[in-house]
Amino acid sequence: MTEAAILTLSAQETHRAGVVLGAVVQAGDVVALSGGLGAGKTALVQGLADGLGVVGHVPSPTFNILLVHPGILRLNHFDLYRLERPEELVDIDFWETVESDGVSAIEWADRFPAELPADRLDVEMDVLDETTRVLRAVGTGPRSRRLASDWTRVWAASGGAVTA
Repeated sequence: MTEAAILTLSAQETHRAGVVLGAVVQAGDVVALSGGLGAGKTALVQGLADGLGVVGHVPSPTFNILLVHPGILRLNHFDLYRLERPEELVDIDFWETVESDGVSAIEWADRFPAELPADRLDVEMDVLDETTRVLRAVGTGPRSRRLASDWTRVWAASGGAVTA
């Protein structure tokens, strides 16, 4: 069930949506991102990092696959684009990391849906045009449904657009 559909009109607004998400996540939350190249997954995660108080640049971990950033809560930033088989997740301690007390943001999470935690916030990023994105947030369990609701509520209260 879709809990939220956030509309962003620029890369800066996608970043701001991430900052708002960073204000409502809790230790152990998993944000599973999907969308094509250029959809804004990294911009959203960079905003999430800012919301978590991460200091310094947060690049896409495309070649590293996992980058860990200390903040108010630790941010575990995955990029699964280069992985070919679920067995490769063992090499990066995927399950131990997402089950830790940090916040995990997983770019290209749709590559291995069966390997994701049961309770996670799925964020599908749809490109409407060069600058406009729709972030469809679906909570797959009790905690993530609350997270989707909180994110939408705080986003709307900050003046952000929410669609049905």
